[in-house]
Amino acid sequence: MKNKILLKTACIGLLILSNSCSSIPKKAEAVRNFEVDRYLGTWFEIARLDFRFEKNLDNVSANYTFDKKGNLMVSNSGFNKDKQVWKQAIGKAKFRDGKQIGKLKVSFFGPFYAGYNVIALDKNYQYALVIGKNLNYLWILSRTKDIPDNIKTNFLALASEIGFDISNLVWVEHNRNDNPFLNEK
Repeated sequence: MKNKILLKTACIGLLILSNSCSSIPKKAEAVRNFEVDRYLGTWFEIARLDFRFEKNLDNVSANYTFDKKGNLMVSNSGFNKDKQVWKQAIGKAKFRDGKQIGKLKVSFFGPFYAGYNVIALDKNYQYALVIGKNLNYLWILSRTKDIPDNIKTNFLALASEIGFDISNLVWVEHNRNDNPFLNEK
């Protein structure tokens, strides 16, 4: 009897945890008519709200590909300026509401997923504003190591409108070209 109660409690906990990654902050909406094939490739992190997995990282990039089975894979890498080493994390991403909506969930740690919501994207798929499930996670991404001022201004205005504290953004330096996990041309 005790084992059944523990099992039910664990199942309910896992259900709550799995559903927690499916949310998006109020006032935010994921991109519609999302084209995953155009999103593939390398993105450079321009700015982020810092969190423990990216602490002290600069030269951060993400590369999106499909594996042999057609699963969307992500390889994040960055240079830890304190330890003077490159770090890499490999994960997988899944769409939550179909491939035409930029609402995904990403996992770098087994069965645990986090929200990944593309909420702004230029028509040429060169710049993206990505947020998590709440106001603690935000990334400004670019196909190059910088971003035009007008795009930056628009993304910051949108993030502020949603409720993000943009004064806490970490602006990522891109001062190295020796990332062993990235094939730069």
